[in-house]
Amino acid sequence: MATELEELIDFLSAPSPPVKKAAVDIVRGLTGSEDGLHSLSNYANIVLPPLSRLLSEDKEVSEPAAEALVNLSQNAELATKMVEMGLVKTAMDLLYKPGSSITRLLVMLLVNLTQLDDGISSLLQIGDEKMQGLYVMKLVRSFCRSSEAGDDPFDHVGSILVNISKKEAGRKMLLDPKRGLLKQIIRQFDSSSSLRKKGVSGTIRNCCFEAENQLQNLLLISEFLWPALLLPVAGNKIYSEQDTSKMPLELGSALSIEREPVKDPEICVQALEAIYLITLQEAGRRAFWSVNGPRILQVGYEDEEDPKVMEAYEQIGSLLVHGSGTEEPTTTSSK
Repeated sequence: MATELEELIDFLSAPSPPVKKAAVDIVRGLTGSEDGLHSLSNYANIVLPPLSRLLSEDKEVSEPAAEALVNLSQNAELATKMVEMGLVKTAMDLLYKPGSSITRLLVMLLVNLTQLDDGISSLLQIGDEKMQGLYVMKLVRSFCRSSEAGDDPFDHVGSILVNISKKEAGRKMLLDPKRGLLKQIIRQFDSSSSLRKKGVSGTIRNCCFEAENQLQNLLLISEFLWPALLLPVAGNKIYSEQDTSKMPLELGSALSIEREPVKDPEICVQALEAIYLITLQEAGRRAFWSVNGPRILQVGYEDEEDPKVMEAYEQIGSLLVHGSGTEEPTTTSSK
């Protein structure tokens, strides 16, 4: 005999819209608790396919179905099953279907699915030479086009970009100068949304792990890269003309006026880690000196109070002292 839960799951495919709506609402409610998630996870093979099908229906059933899938996808085992059944493609197809009413939830589902290696491969379309990179290009375009007006459903794309840039194939795609994706992403660092800023800084930092082989591609976009990395860690002071005259215009002009400091230590640490990865390379150190980077870190370090951020400054300071030897040290090293 079917259990109560199996009967409920059967109703997700009922021909009657009110019955289907009632069933999906109950399933969504169950995914909101640990016990409910655990119970449903035992029926993954029969609950995930109907929930996936409901995503393409009217908002009154597609929204609770999407919320249920977002909650279920926080479980790595269930997320793996979703990736295997092609939910990355389903979500991307529906995301760009005219009149989609569950955009935010589909993006959040992709955030969860790209925490898995197989989910990242699906989003990068690895193995499909003709289409490879199309999904990522679409998401970057939406991320860069969406508005600053309040609650933006594409804000969470920043988290997807952080996830895919943890894999070498993702970093290479973002750094490919022909695609120009990282340049577009970096320009979103000016956003007032802290979620976006974190997404951008985390993505840049991950891409800098390729500095050894792709430094040239990183430095090709230096007019956007250095402000995104250095302004968050430049401190609060207005810089003297003597300092700014040794910087490119886009940095010098920003540092010669009053500005809103970046108060999020996570963003500051990510920026400093990215600078460290670039300056591990000799050509990266030369590029850093050429924009008066050490002076900026010296000033920023004086204002800093967060121990983790201070440690990240000191790591670069130590590298510049021992790795360059051509200039005076800018920060003390505790290492």
